Amino acid sequence: MSKYRIPPQPGQESVWDYPRPPRLEDTPKHIQIIFNGVTIADTHRAKRVLETSHPPVYYIPPEDIRQEYLIKRSRSSYCEWKGRGAYYSLEVGNKRVDDVAWYYPDPTPAFASIANYVAFYPAPMDACYVDGEQVEPQPGNFYGGWITSDIVGPFKGGEGTWGW
Repeated sequence: MSKYRIPPQPGQESVWDYPRPPRLEDTPKHIQIIFNGVTIADTHRAKRVLETSHPPVYYIPPEDIRQEYLIKRSRSSYCEWKGRGAYYSLEVGNKRVDDVAWYYPDPTPAFASIANYVAFYPAPMDACYVDGEQVEPQPGNFYGGWITSDIVGPFKGGEGTWGW
């Protein structure tokens, strides 16, 4: 895959125009997540993180998530921009996915406004929506970006893109 920027059309954003270090911004877009037939999250108060070569990652306020389905995990990770991350599993009925969501309990000052907001990997979900459009997961199994028709790449994460 080539890392050459795809020129955006009117109404689109190129992930190659996103900054590094990443930018955090509020979004009024309607975000919904469905897992095992249940709406897990539904909000108009999400925040999104925009980083060069990555589709947006949406962070959802905990008040807009069905907390009874989240299970805290012992796993953690570290982001050079946001700090130490923690993980949740998701269990609805007889279906469970481990380490499918993450959050920052004590993020760096630049990302303080996403403290305890939760981001979800879209691939294991029944569906994730941004303003009614079903998202495509960012390629690969490491990053959690959400691809919609208003975002163009190419996107980091797939085979051959780790050196970008």
